[in-house]
Amino acid sequence: MAKKDYRQSNIPTSQNQKDQSNRVNNGVFVFTRSMNVAELAKELGINVNDIIKFLFLEKKMMVTINQNLDDETIGLICLQFGFDFKKEKIVSEEQFEEVEIIDKPEDLLPRPAVVTIMGHVDHGKTTLIDAIRSSHLVDSEVGGISQAIGAYQKEINGQKITFLDTPGHEAFTAMRSRGAAVTDIVVLVVAADDGVMPQTIEAIDHAKAAGVPIIVAINKIDKEGADPSRIKTELMSYDIIAEEYGGSNICCEISAKKNIGIKELLESILLVAEMQELKANPNRYAIGTVIEAKLDKGEGPKATLLVQNGTLSFQDYVVVGTAYGKIRRMTNEHKKILKEAKPSTPVVVIGLSEVPNAGDKFMAFPTEKQAREIAEKRALIKKQNEQGAQAAATLEKLYSKITESNGEVQEVNIVLKADTTGSAEAVKASLDKLSNDQVHINVIHSSAGAITNNDIMLASASNAIIYGFNVRPTAMVQAKAEEEGVEIRLHRIIYALTEEMEAAIKGMYKKEQVEKVIGQAEVRSLIKISKVGTVAGSYVTSGVIKAGCSVRVLRDGVIVYEGKLNSLKRFKDDAREVKEGFECGMTIENFNDIKENDVIEAYEMVEKE
Repeated sequence: MAKKDYRQSNIPTSQNQKDQSNRVNNGVFVFTRSMNVAELAKELGINVNDIIKFLFLEKKMMVTINQNLDDETIGLICLQFGFDFKKEKIVSEEQFEEVEIIDKPEDLLPRPAVVTIMGHVDHGKTTLIDAIRSSHLVDSEVGGISQAIGAYQKEINGQKITFLDTPGHEAFTAMRSRGAAVTDIVVLVVAADDGVMPQTIEAIDHAKAAGVPIIVAINKIDKEGADPSRIKTELMSYDIIAEEYGGSNICCEISAKKNIGIKELLESILLVAEMQELKANPNRYAIGTVIEAKLDKGEGPKATLLVQNGTLSFQDYVVVGTAYGKIRRMTNEHKKILKEAKPSTPVVVIGLSEVPNAGDKFMAFPTEKQAREIAEKRALIKKQNEQGAQAAATLEKLYSKITESNGEVQEVNIVLKADTTGSAEAVKASLDKLSNDQVHINVIHSSAGAITNNDIMLASASNAIIYGFNVRPTAMVQAKAEEEGVEIRLHRIIYALTEEMEAAIKGMYKKEQVEKVIGQAEVRSLIKISKVGTVAGSYVTSGVIKAGCSVRVLRDGVIVYEGKLNSLKRFKDDAREVKEGFECGMTIENFNDIKENDVIEAYEMVEKE
């Protein structure tokens, strides 16, 4: 006999009913939608005319029985006739991110704190994780920087703490922001020999936006030039004030490399977690967030999930973004197979129908049918939204091109493939920043996984370049690319990729051409020669007149002709140029209506600095 599932659904039955009626409970009128005067009178059990009379006499509003009332007016009527009021939002199953879960206090149990390690690139975040876990993660990182969010759990003094290691490089701002959104405590790592840097400030902003406490880990105190006091002083400018200075932020001086101060830092984390009284209800179906996701060649879509409430069990049916599936295997960071995961537990799962996006919410459901139907509805909604967004973006680009004042905008199409969805998102964000008023970078497709023949065909049809980040094409795909004339650029470090694209953009600039006046000459005599035309005997009053240059003829300050200098002579000889203070003879291409006292202005077009 199958074991009965003890967990309750996250979505109340009443919220599944889209036509949920309004109701009066204990003098409180609970409504879910706008309504007209007649409907409201019926719900409250009062006379329609009494409502119309009240609105006319007290609020100077003239309404009919079929007129819709806004929420504020419904509230005023309720209060007038002795009712309190409350509007409830109906949340459909496919919008489970918006479900507000309210647990009974007796159902809540303590859960581990989720701690995010943040800070500037190369300030020692991953080395700190290594010190906590006694691992060697930093050795495996490309270019010495983290390029994904790692999730780990550690037991300290009998209590578990979940750690998220977010990348510190500027390109991963979006991933770092996502880390703060699911965390309870932020550990801000600042190098004692370096100080507050741009990503340090961003990390502070993300932590403050998430409303979570910040513990400062002043790292590398063993290095020459380390000055923890200076770091604490610098942080005060960003409202991070150490406890010893009368503030509320714990500051721990550590050396992650030499394992100095790590114990004190962990004890500080436990202290702050205890003060927060973190709790969750394990007796419901799991809900949480995707930390990272990728396509594994052997196992298919693989996602790292952080359970935030409820319990996720092996063989649960889950909806993640627009993907769904039955969990076929669930492991922790040590690759140990788990049968269930309680709140604040990070797990790696396989069994999803497709690779979800990092940052997507997930929810477990009792049956496959329910999960599949919800995922299909979510996919349809996403497709409709994307179609609307794409149409708007296309119109916007068209408008931009029409209103551009400096010629055509050159567009570079990119097909982007990366090892994980988080990396793809970060690279795309970096490329988007490189666009300017002359070159627009258009990432037409971005996803996780290997470069395929479909990517080659898309790039060929769109005249796009393929960028691969931590992925490589097979020999067959490479041959297809060469056949189609598609360029594939491969990178393993994000700033190298963006620097290459930036250099390419600079080479594509259509430099703005500006006019530079090089000289003026005054027409003092006219000589008409058959088969040649009118020769203007002129005196150069300023600058220089050059053979073959562009000229305009000014008469009383008004331009009467613009064209090109046909010939330039000094006496009877051709001249390359005639400078100020000298006389010359000139003919202008396709223009013979020259007059005495006209001014011939010579100019050339040069690239604007």
